[in-house]
Amino acid sequence: MKRKDFIKFIIKEGCYLKRHGTNHDIYVNPKTGRKAPIPRHKEIKNTLCVLIKKQLGLK
Repeated sequence: MKRKDFIKFIIKEGCYLKRHGTNHDIYVNPKTGRKAPIPRHKEIKNTLCVLIKKQLGLK
């Protein structure tokens, strides 16, 4: 999945960017209080997208 499409999805679900890391950006879901790192690759594997959504408490 394209990174920009995945970022649009999690922002639409209510998450926001907390900070920029060295190699990852940290996003937070304010509804659950959970956070997850998202790599800065152009493409993110679908299995990793599922893991990130689970970490953020998204469906």
